[in-house]
Amino acid sequence: MAAQPRVLPQDEYNQTLESRVHPQDWQNPEPAPRYNLVVIGAGTAGLITAAGAAGLGARVALVERHLLGGDCLNVGCVPSKCIIRSSRVCADVRDAQAFGIQVPEGVQADFAAVMERMRRLRSRISVNDSAERYREMGVDVFLGDARFTGPDAVEVDGKTLRFKKAVIATGARAVDPGVPGLPEAGFLTNETVFSLTERPARLVVFGAGPIGCELAQAFQRLGSQVTIIERGPQFLSREDRDAANILVEAFRRDGIDVRLNTTVDRVTLSGAEKIIHLKTDGQDGELGADEILVGAGRAPNVDGLNLEAVGVQYDTRRGVIVNDYLQTSQPGIYAAGDICLRYKFTHTADATARIVIQNALFGGRKKQSALTIPWCTYTDPEIAHVGLYEGDAEKQGIAVDTFVRHFDEVDRAIAEGDEEGFVKVHVRKGTDQILGATIVARHAGEMISEITVAMVGKVGLKTLGSVIHPYPTQAEAIKHTADAYNRTRLTPFVKSLFVRWLAWSRK
Repeated sequence: MAAQPRVLPQDEYNQTLESRVHPQDWQNPEPAPRYNLVVIGAGTAGLITAAGAAGLGARVALVERHLLGGDCLNVGCVPSKCIIRSSRVCADVRDAQAFGIQVPEGVQADFAAVMERMRRLRSRISVNDSAERYREMGVDVFLGDARFTGPDAVEVDGKTLRFKKAVIATGARAVDPGVPGLPEAGFLTNETVFSLTERPARLVVFGAGPIGCELAQAFQRLGSQVTIIERGPQFLSREDRDAANILVEAFRRDGIDVRLNTTVDRVTLSGAEKIIHLKTDGQDGELGADEILVGAGRAPNVDGLNLEAVGVQYDTRRGVIVNDYLQTSQPGIYAAGDICLRYKFTHTADATARIVIQNALFGGRKKQSALTIPWCTYTDPEIAHVGLYEGDAEKQGIAVDTFVRHFDEVDRAIAEGDEEGFVKVHVRKGTDQILGATIVARHAGEMISEITVAMVGKVGLKTLGSVIHPYPTQAEAIKHTADAYNRTRLTPFVKSLFVRWLAWSRK
């Protein structure tokens, strides 16, 4: 039996969470003679795979050594979005005067209450990922460490689970960036930051990726003084530069100390204070911090699975190696989710789990390369993207036309004070085929799906111009980009005919 994990603090909400996603009194079942599918890892990819396969009548075993629900429920999407929501309330209160609302001075966040709310909501949501729920679905749930003992067998807690097919869905974990002195000084990651009950007065964030950016802004708004350090010249290095620049300015308005082109040489301790020694544009400097949050990448969980013994190829940085059908080098073993994917998102894990069910159980030939994957960084404003960036198209030798609508030209955005941001759509030059889009807006994640649906359904930008959007909405900005495209189809000759027709019609 796996060691009982402890989620801190041990209040009623975290005890309820543990009782659902790693029950202390759980008894592993006796294994079936052979399973249609053994799933290792009960994060999003593993849960979706197990539930989907069991729902289709397959005999399924699900193995988890830590907490069912994986990162998303326990240390990722769910807790972070709860905290982000509270931090947005703080920002709205701070900016209330601009909307004609007078707020008494001295209003501030109750950090302990914010974190308690997060734990309460996470506990409530955890019922969806509970061991008991999956047992009721007909899944044999095993808590413990899994290791392959053969191409058709896995050992868990001294018991052998034989299978026709298996799926590796063990996910990824936060990594130590290798800064001298950092382990001795101590640091937080997404796996530990949600256990805080007291607000750090000074928080330094290493890395301006999605996790670092989201939590940097949230903690600043909740009352910490935050510094964010990025070694490159741009936040969110793979994002649209215009979008990243808007985010930097938003951070600075929030009071965040933004340090681009900055590297950390080492960390030392001065009593309880952590001293960060760094270089910005080649100039030496120091920062004091009460806590350090590291958001500098993730490593696949391949350790302890005994993959070598069954010929499953893997890389310690890339994870398990799969083909386009999510099949490993061992034909009967597949992988899904963060363990094998470049894009480590919950919704991508979900999508690849559905591919694995079809391919592993029914001999399907569904390809991961056929997926159209949107994503969103949940800062304020949010940055959402789908498809190609302009630079990607250029590298592939694809000529594009780009259409942009800024929100300071959109009535609803002006009314709500959300004028910052834009909708940017790239189409193949000379056509209306949508190749990619970026949206920067407070609710960009809610808006990007319209463009994603269009891309998946092979609906061109021209057609989006004929879609009636309720007025006033911020989503009208998408229609406006389509209108801009449609105007380019009016050649000088067509325009001249139109002008003549108007003149004739007035007679």
